[in-house]
Amino acid sequence: MSGSQRVRVELASRSYDIVAGNGVLDDAAAWEGLGRGVQALVVSNTTVAPLYAQRVSDALKTRCSGVAVLELGDGESHKVWGSVEAIVDALLARGADRASMLVALGGGVVGDVTGFAAACYMRGIDYVQVPTTLLAQVDSSVGGKTAINHPLGKNMIGAFHQPLRVIADVDTLRTLPQRELVAGLAEVIKHGAIADDDFLAWIEANLALLLGRDAAALQHAVVRSCEIKAAVVADDEREAGQREVLNFGHTFGHAIEAGLGFGVWLHGEAVGCGMVLAARASAALGLIDGDRADRVTRLVANAGLPVRPPDMAVDRWIELMRHDKKSRGGSLRLVLLDAAGSARTRAVGEDRIRDLIGAALR
Repeated sequence: MSGSQRVRVELASRSYDIVAGNGVLDDAAAWEGLGRGVQALVVSNTTVAPLYAQRVSDALKTRCSGVAVLELGDGESHKVWGSVEAIVDALLARGADRASMLVALGGGVVGDVTGFAAACYMRGIDYVQVPTTLLAQVDSSVGGKTAINHPLGKNMIGAFHQPLRVIADVDTLRTLPQRELVAGLAEVIKHGAIADDDFLAWIEANLALLLGRDAAALQHAVVRSCEIKAAVVADDEREAGQREVLNFGHTFGHAIEAGLGFGVWLHGEAVGCGMVLAARASAALGLIDGDRADRVTRLVANAGLPVRPPDMAVDRWIELMRHDKKSRGGSLRLVLLDAAGSARTRAVGEDRIRDLIGAALR
């Protein structure tokens, strides 16, 4: 596979393109129509900025009246108010107005923090997502969910704010640490598990190529994941119903992240383990057979993701899961598989969840 591909996120006046492919950072067509005559602030981190900030700045300088770069710290621990304040401080120092634009260059933390700052500054300015991790390219950069963390829960403070465009250069994955690449595969697997059994089978068959960073395989994984997510987001932009299926594995995963301390397990590692727990819950409730739960578990394990949850007291698990955004009226709700290639959100009693976690920890 060569060249770039475009996936359209259809949201009426807020519709936008995802441009994915090898070398799109340097492709003028990927940037066409963005930032004409406005100030741009590129927000990145101390790891990614030295690698790619100059190339992004060069692409913007032919279009924008001024371009500056802000480097945040790297890691989940920087997904906090202080990072949002740093972005706002940089915007104010440059006299940025409502016509100004933010550009998020990095992984999910940079994308979420920058998007949230864009939603807040002067009640909303434009931003562009330039994801450089697999997880961000296939998931967090798409759909307009922006947020920061709270000590009691992940992504508890945020806003829905759609980007102008997503520019996903698969070539940037060559510099990604292997652990981060593996973590991103969790979200790729998720898309197959909840929406496309043929894609799930393709992941199984091409896992070695993905782990080996084969460019064509990675581009297909990114594009197909974005197609699946774009379709779900177009039907339910603000997660009032169907969009919740994109949180398969996340209720358990977010509890792992918060319980261990943000950054101890990567988000994708926690989601991978969470998908195993959610698949087992689906089988325990009779929604799928044991073979399908085993299939998810096997794929997660073969990808190099954890399948055994960390040791936390069951009461602590429940306490953290109660903060999940899908909870309604004090009831815990999980995204569960109910047939080949589909999923839905269901209320599950705490006793059932306690039993499931207890069995997984034995």
